[in-house]
Amino acid sequence: MPDLGTDFRGTSHLVAKRQYTIVLPGRKQKTVSEEWHGIVAQAILKAMTIIKARMLGMCMGVSRAQELAVAAANTGRTKGKNVFSYGPLIHNPQAIAKLEAKGVGILDVKAFEAGNLDEAVMNSIVVIRAHGAPPAVFERLATLGAEVVDATCPRVLRSQKKASELAGAGYRLIIAGDSEHAEVAGILGHVPDAIVVQNAAEAREAAKALATQEGLKLVVIAQTTIQKAEYSAIIEEISQCADECVVLDTLCPAATERQAALVELARNVSAIIVVGGKNSANTQRLFLTAQETGKPCWHIETAAELPAEVFSFDRIGLTAGASTPDFMVDEVENFLRKGVSDGNAL
Repeated sequence: MPDLGTDFRGTSHLVAKRQYTIVLPGRKQKTVSEEWHGIVAQAILKAMTIIKARMLGMCMGVSRAQELAVAAANTGRTKGKNVFSYGPLIHNPQAIAKLEAKGVGILDVKAFEAGNLDEAVMNSIVVIRAHGAPPAVFERLATLGAEVVDATCPRVLRSQKKASELAGAGYRLIIAGDSEHAEVAGILGHVPDAIVVQNAAEAREAAKALATQEGLKLVVIAQTTIQKAEYSAIIEEISQCADECVVLDTLCPAATERQAALVELARNVSAIIVVGGKNSANTQRLFLTAQETGKPCWHIETAAELPAEVFSFDRIGLTAGASTPDFMVDEVENFLRKGVSDGNAL
């Protein structure tokens, strides 16, 4: 066998007819014949260790919403009714495709709000996603005779209730989060005059605008999926302008636990793969946490997106966002173990 040293980590590429280049640690390269290619590739894979984060993948709220949607699809078939989710049920294209195959369509939120989908929605079954929805949506669906399946996450429901109670008690509500996110839209439906700030800079500007008000009482609530550090920075800025500032701990443990587990994982691996929808806020923040560890990392949706470079590391860390189904994590892990990258086997 060609002299490749004792460490067989790396990737392989066809560079000429019956000739392959093996990329080893430190970017060292060795050219081997086709005869030896399969043997070397297997040696590379045997030397790779895949370590999964202690906490990863779909959370309770999203899993519950998915189960309710599947049950609604079965009911729809029995009753001969159309079934929709109010916006994408899960921020994961592959999971959405599976639900669509079962008969769960997606209502375009803006088109519904504009009154363009009344005929389609009438007497249908509509599943409210885990992020929740404003009260006006429930009222409108009832008017149209739709059967509503409320899959709002219990944690989000508590946030909505508490925000409404404190606003009614004379507190000005500050929401730490993304104004375009469905969860924030749901809370705004309960407290329309709430102020939304996405980061410390926006909180600072809001604090300046509010500073002139005497006897100001604030309550700060967070979109459940933002990072704890983000929330702390916002609280520090906004609390300086009020006579009284109540801070609610509404961060979802599923998000914070996955971020903490990733930091632990990073200490024991040489590279990190984050699996989840590119449109998933919690997965994006998880990837940000991975980047902050300083380890090479990639955010992918499917195993087909695995870069060949991954195979040059001996210890790969694997984690996934709270909206990522188990089958997606399993697919990526299986691809890694079989030595498939960029759609081609080693």
